[in-house]
Amino acid sequence: MHDVILIHLTKISVSSLEKVLNSIFLGLVMICLGIESTAHTFGAGLVDSNGKIISNVKDMYRPPAGWGIDPSKAKQHHIDVADKIISEALVEKPDMIAYAAGPGLPPCLKIGRDKAVEYAKKFNIPIVPVNHCIAHLEIGKLLANFKDPVMLYVSGGNTQVIAFEAGRYRVFGETEDIGVGNLLDAFGRAAKIDFPAGPKIEELAKKGKYIELPYSVKGMDVTFSGIKTKLEKMIDKYPIEDLCYSLQETCFAMLVEVTERAMAHCQKNELILTGGVAANKRLAEMCAIMCKERDGKFFQVPIQYAGDQGAMIAWNGILAKDSATKDYSNSEINSNWRTDEVDISWKS
Repeated sequence: MHDVILIHLTKISVSSLEKVLNSIFLGLVMICLGIESTAHTFGAGLVDSNGKIISNVKDMYRPPAGWGIDPSKAKQHHIDVADKIISEALVEKPDMIAYAAGPGLPPCLKIGRDKAVEYAKKFNIPIVPVNHCIAHLEIGKLLANFKDPVMLYVSGGNTQVIAFEAGRYRVFGETEDIGVGNLLDAFGRAAKIDFPAGPKIEELAKKGKYIELPYSVKGMDVTFSGIKTKLEKMIDKYPIEDLCYSLQETCFAMLVEVTERAMAHCQKNELILTGGVAANKRLAEMCAIMCKERDGKFFQVPIQYAGDQGAMIAWNGILAKDSATKDYSNSEINSNWRTDEVDISWKS
């Protein structure tokens, strides 16, 4: 038997042999610290290379009722809480650090990047930039244990239907104007609902009746600005419960329609709902019904991992570890970094 082992070992390189022996005899597990700071949330989390989430700590900037996110105030919030959040997350020493390099608000992205560089230098460990949207998708796949899903990614700034095809995550449908989360918050500001408006809108909608709103599906894309304008004109004319119900039913039906077409086009039977708006039970219910009718599988990412947080950045860092570097001077941000621009090196 020993002869057989030696024959096989001679066929691999010295560096490969070293990795094999390390994994067999030392049982090495890599730990990554992930830092999230793309918008209103500053988060930090530890995840190991087995996919175990060790810690996940975050704090959210909440603007006053009737106001949107002020990037300068969100930036100051991140500066104020960053070290505390990271310190709470660091229950173990990391082997590398990942940070959300985009897309997002530039002032907020810079704080996360700067903190990642600071702590990477402190621990003398490599750093890797990751795409915020891809991180949402990958943490969803980890938790769902799905192999090749379509993903409906719905958040404040992003609304996309995504699937992996031909070596990259491809966007098969998206909003042409604002994200569905921004629509909810914009309506919430007009209706004097505290930020984030989504949970309160969901609660009010349970008591509402339907009022017709613009249904704006354009091929595989959707638009929400017309719905936003219509709702703002109706605020003083209809019960708030009816407006909330109509908003949800119309927008979510649009999203489920284009998602179902993407599943049919890609011939996939798994769907993951992720992003901050994924916490909405009515949207999840509509997705689940659609998947059941297609004999498909559906997974709603749990609320603690659906919104922005550091664990998803850490897990994406583990996946993209081959891109990690100690050349901290080249740590960049890209506020407009699209999902379909990312090289997915870990899915060869």
